[in-house]
Amino acid sequence: MMHTFEVFVDIKECAGKHNATNRIMATRYEINANGRTDAHDTALFKAEKEYPKATEYDIRITRLLK
Repeated sequence: MMHTFEVFVDIKECAGKHNATNRIMATRYEINANGRTDAHDTALFKAEKEYPKATEYDIRITRLLK
């Protein structure tokens, strides 16, 4: 059965080894998936496509919407 999950992803980008500045962002997705594992994997895939230079992804499934 397909469900809709609300997923937040915290993203950290390092500017480079000669620059000590890091960018920390967050994005929200509504993921249609059969379970939490599928929602986690789909959110990670989307975040990696949108932020390919990121060094860290912290994925939080916060609630079941449908």
